[in-house]
Amino acid sequence: MNIYINMKKNLTLLIIIVFTLLSCEKANLNIDAPTCIKNKIENIINNEISNPPTQVWKWETDETIYYYITSNCCDQYNYLYNEQCELICAPDGGIIGTGDGNCPIFTSDIVKTLIWEDRRN
Repeated sequence: MNIYINMKKNLTLLIIIVFTLLSCEKANLNIDAPTCIKNKIENIINNEISNPPTQVWKWETDETIYYYITSNCCDQYNYLYNEQCELICAPDGGIIGTGDGNCPIFTSDIVKTLIWEDRRN
């Protein structure tokens, strides 16, 4: 009887593990971004679809590359990260739409390139 119970527990555990692995969508992220940004995108993919869809932008200045990630809805900050995924600031969003006021002053033009958008329906 104990052998049957142990086998049933092991089978249940195996089914749960397989289901978990299959339910986590692994994105084929063929984009020019650091691994930590790709990991952030994979986390977005493994969560519910946001409205509007999340976008990831690469911001390039003469000195630095940043990654701008949009939030999932109204009155939330959109965040800017450096190449090590350290949070720099929120350039926009929030209650009045002007961000958190902590962004650096950019002295050169910023080239903004959309590198990923959540296209799930």
